[in-house]
Amino acid sequence: MQLARTAPMDGGAASLVRRAFNTLLPAGAGSNAVFAFLVRIASAIILYVSQILLARWMGDTEYGIYVVVWTWVLLLGGLSTLGLSTAMMRLLPEQREQGTFDLMRGLLLGGRVAPVAFSAGVAIAGLLGLRLLGNAMDSHYLFPAYLALVCLPLVTLTDLQDGIGRANGWVGAALLPPYVVRPLIVLAAMIIAHEAGLEMSATTAVATAIVAAAATAILQTLLLGRRLRNAIPVGPRTMALRPWFRMSLPLLLISGCEVLMQNADVLVLSHYLPPGDIAIYFAATKTMSVVLFVHFAVGSAFANRFASLDARGDRAGLTHAIRQAVNFTFWPSLAMAVGILALGKPLLWLFGPQFTAGYGLMAILAIGYLVKAATGPSDFILNMLGAQRACAAALAGTVVLIVVLCALLVPVFGATGAAIATAASWSANAALNAILARRQLGLRITIFSNTPLPLSRRSVQPA
Repeated sequence: MQLARTAPMDGGAASLVRRAFNTLLPAGAGSNAVFAFLVRIASAIILYVSQILLARWMGDTEYGIYVVVWTWVLLLGGLSTLGLSTAMMRLLPEQREQGTFDLMRGLLLGGRVAPVAFSAGVAIAGLLGLRLLGNAMDSHYLFPAYLALVCLPLVTLTDLQDGIGRANGWVGAALLPPYVVRPLIVLAAMIIAHEAGLEMSATTAVATAIVAAAATAILQTLLLGRRLRNAIPVGPRTMALRPWFRMSLPLLLISGCEVLMQNADVLVLSHYLPPGDIAIYFAATKTMSVVLFVHFAVGSAFANRFASLDARGDRAGLTHAIRQAVNFTFWPSLAMAVGILALGKPLLWLFGPQFTAGYGLMAILAIGYLVKAATGPSDFILNMLGAQRACAAALAGTVVLIVVLCALLVPVFGATGAAIATAASWSANAALNAILARRQLGLRITIFSNTPLPLSRRSVQPA
């Protein structure tokens, strides 16, 4: 069954970009890649404007409190998916190719209900924990943390449906709600609150995030529901819980480690530095992390293609797609890193004059991000081709590395130590993924030698 694709973009510049991508990428992947990239760029702009306004209105202390609380929401929400968001990107294309629609229908229902119920349990446990142990926390964090836990089931559902959309190539339905609609609602709500004279505090910001998370989850559910009804015939559901979780648990480790990789520095800093210093560090990382959007966009566009080609046994098509994915990750990432560093200080000044102190942190982080980009969407490649256990082990080791380095360097060097730990850990993860791709999949995936080895792919044990 041919599934619906994201509608092509219209307009001068967008049309030119789309044609360029379609010329160089496999059929269908070009539009998805550029659309995903533009969505993430639009999201980055909206988030950047939002963070600037929040920092200006709230001050660095309240802004820093909000950053720490929301970081915990992202961490717990990522873990609460139980790895099924990523597993769906592999399972659904395979089930579609094999015509096992009963399994698809079961996964689409049970694969959402179980993690959302789990995340609700995590939220309840968190509320009880705050009630019992709240006196041990800094009082500034306590009430925003209570509110933030309400978002957990909503964020979990959105993450799961992100995976469903990407598995089917519906990049718009997958990415627009969480990456464009949600931050727009937060921004609009904060503007209304500011104009109404409400207190610009972390509590107000988290309250707007609850409204935005609920609206986003509802919108995304409606969009995906309409497409799924058109794409999958009506019929019985088969729940295969054991095979799902046998695949998803290693992926849970991966997704949890990815969230930790992105947020461990902030969590460690919260134990050593005041909220104002954390706010400066966060502004620097937010500015530089735009580079990682290229990795996400290319991986999102190619993930279901990797899985489909592997399911068909099309080795030549698979290695060709991987080679292109690596190129379309590294070179745009390099260009963006250079451009951001050139404009770094003016961009940081927008948050406030004191935020320009974070420019040196951006230069350090750029090194790690570019080393990661040099191996393309390596995590997507390993996960989609059956090497998720090895990928999970490599990522777990990398998380241990970043936590240890942060614990050693932050007390001595402060925010600079966190930046060094983060850059070193991203670089180590890229190197490990490249080694795994060569040894387990018979693929060279670095930008310097991203061609297949002259041997058949080694057998990878199923998860």
